[in-house]
Amino acid sequence: MARFRYSMQNILNIKLKLETQAKQDFSEAKAALDEEEERLQGLVERKCGYEQEAGQLLAGRLNLRRIEENKAAIRCMEDYIERQQFNVDRAGKKLFEATERLKQVRIERKTHETLKDKAFEEFLMEEKRQESKEIDQLTSYTYGQRINMEDVERILA
Repeated sequence: MARFRYSMQNILNIKLKLETQAKQDFSEAKAALDEEEERLQGLVERKCGYEQEAGQLLAGRLNLRRIEENKAAIRCMEDYIERQQFNVDRAGKKLFEATERLKQVRIERKTHETLKDKAFEEFLMEEKRQESKEIDQLTSYTYGQRINMEDVERILA
């Protein structure tokens, strides 16, 4: 039996490598988004802490300087949160792009694997045809040999 060789195996190998790279890019983008979201969550928690402190400052003995510092800290946290939200959105876009790229690369790889499977099926069918042809030839030869032997026996008899 002949050995199957897929003519576009090099392309399939490249597609597999591209898919591996796309998976790696996706995981890096996901990790970056998670990190940015954690930072955002930390800033929101910090702002909540300042807001709680503001409530305590207003409930007790009034210290105008500390109240103003607290208001400034809350405004500063709001600015940080706004900038961090921008970073989260940017990381989300990168994750989306990485997801789309991964989908595209997977489709291309699956297409080439399907082509390889079809080529293998054709190879098997061709092998069966060849085998059938050889069996037919062998049968014809055997039948021809038997007829020749009968002719020789008739002549000798």
